[in-house]
Amino acid sequence: MMPSVITKVLLRMVAVVVVIILVTFHGMKFLYGPRKQTGLAPTRQLRISHRRLPGQPSPPGPCTCPTGSVLLQERLPKDQYEELVKRRDKELQQHKARTASVLSSLLFALPNSPLQYPIQGFKVPPLTRTLIPGLALYPEQRSIYKVSLNVSKGVLTTEFEGDRVKVQGYGESRLVLESLSLVMLNDLLTKVSYTSTDYHIHTGDLAFFQFEDHEAVFPITIKQTSLPVLYDMGTDISSQVTITTKTFLRYTELKKLLSSIRSFYSNIKVIIADDSFEPENVTGENIQQYIMPPAQGWFAGRNLAVSQVTTKYLLWVDDDFLFTEETKIEKLVEVMEAFPELDVLGGTVQRNQFYFSLIYEEGEEMDGGCLHRKSQGKFNPLPGYPGCFLANGVVNFFLARTQSIRSVGFDPMLQRVAHSEFFMDGLGSLLVATCNHVSVGHQPKSTKGEDHARYAKFRQPEKTDSEFKLQLHFFKNHLKCVKYG
Repeated sequence: MMPSVITKVLLRMVAVVVVIILVTFHGMKFLYGPRKQTGLAPTRQLRISHRRLPGQPSPPGPCTCPTGSVLLQERLPKDQYEELVKRRDKELQQHKARTASVLSSLLFALPNSPLQYPIQGFKVPPLTRTLIPGLALYPEQRSIYKVSLNVSKGVLTTEFEGDRVKVQGYGESRLVLESLSLVMLNDLLTKVSYTSTDYHIHTGDLAFFQFEDHEAVFPITIKQTSLPVLYDMGTDISSQVTITTKTFLRYTELKKLLSSIRSFYSNIKVIIADDSFEPENVTGENIQQYIMPPAQGWFAGRNLAVSQVTTKYLLWVDDDFLFTEETKIEKLVEVMEAFPELDVLGGTVQRNQFYFSLIYEEGEEMDGGCLHRKSQGKFNPLPGYPGCFLANGVVNFFLARTQSIRSVGFDPMLQRVAHSEFFMDGLGSLLVATCNHVSVGHQPKSTKGEDHARYAKFRQPEKTDSEFKLQLHFFKNHLKCVKYG
């Protein structure tokens, strides 16, 4: 019995080994296919469409609303909530389609790779053949060398001569290079070009570069080159800065502001957006008054004023401010010129250096994000300028790059309850700082006259205005909650 059992076990083991050999052989045949009599290694087809990139982050989870936050869902009409969420989700998907890119993928370089490739800065114009810099192979000695490149939004080409190299996939999305000579292969790699196949002004592609079991992934930025927009700074402050303001039923204050400006800056241009009910004609050299339909609101007026600026910088002031000896526009320009990355630079109002930071968590897709506006929140200082440091938002007295302000704009749907909202919309786009060495004065509040009574009625927002703003944050900014502090 014992020999018989042993025999059966041995036969089973042999059968298993035979099956493994057959499966392995069949798999290799499937991968490599029949060899052509070229003296070169066979081509293996890569299926990159099913490949998961190494280190790909998982979607963010729900964010945590800080204590004291306003839960925006509670401010929405219950009978409209489901439809609002559907429309918001549709808009979010379109936003992602416009802004998301493979260039944001998290990539890792594998250790001890013989592949050399560009890891950053490779940018190509759309539909334009461009050499891929830095491609090379540095392995130990082989009898044959073979590499492949795969892309998805373009085609690959190279220049080659002679019969000691083999090129497959010329002008296609997958290019395979083989040679018995490493020198010749690397020469081929220096001549590999990428051409995108579809026109897009700013997108990207990922290139998969493979040698044997080694694979690298590097990004390709596809971007239409844009024209620079430059402003002639001229020789004096009047050619560098335009003062902008918005007025509504406050001509007494406006005239005091203009008089104070002329006391220190006789020629600087002042642009006024005016949405008063019965506009008064405001005249003077280098003063431009633009009449709007009545009571259109602060942000609509800001947009109008900014649209007419022709200088590199604009200085925003309220119509009840006063220029003083401490209102040195030149000092703000000096800081902006010293730090070309800055977009907005706030000063102080009666030496009050108001500023805030914005703490934002993206949150998960269905719920939305969490935002905390933190008063007096700031970041690192500006070197060489004591009292100046980075923040996310500043007071209504600020110098700004005209082009930067236009790129964000002021939402005209916000008529009276608005200031921080501009900086919320500009979060991630505007680099903001504040300084304490330039200040503007503020006129005493007046309660006299019919216009002031009408103004006060509009100035003090009704509850519906505040509720509308919160509903707008829910949809437009995809927020779950907001905390003001």
